[in-house]
Amino acid sequence: MSDIDFKKEASKIIKIELTKQDLDYEQLAQKMRDMGIDETKANIANKLHRGAFGFAYALQIFKAIGLKKLNLEDL
Repeated sequence: MSDIDFKKEASKIIKIELTKQDLDYEQLAQKMRDMGIDETKANIANKLHRGAFGFAYALQIFKAIGLKKLNLEDL
């Protein structure tokens, strides 16, 4: 088993993708609400800070921001 903290890595990946698209948590929350997902800036911040979210939640975020490809080579 490797020493990778997967919770931290998952949060980091999402934060990097948000930065690349110049999006903040409020904008992400709005994009998720537009998709019918009841989300707030505070909920997103808490989940990403703790790394406490499932893969389905990450997929929802990726869909909301229009992510087409994800590079995991550096993981």
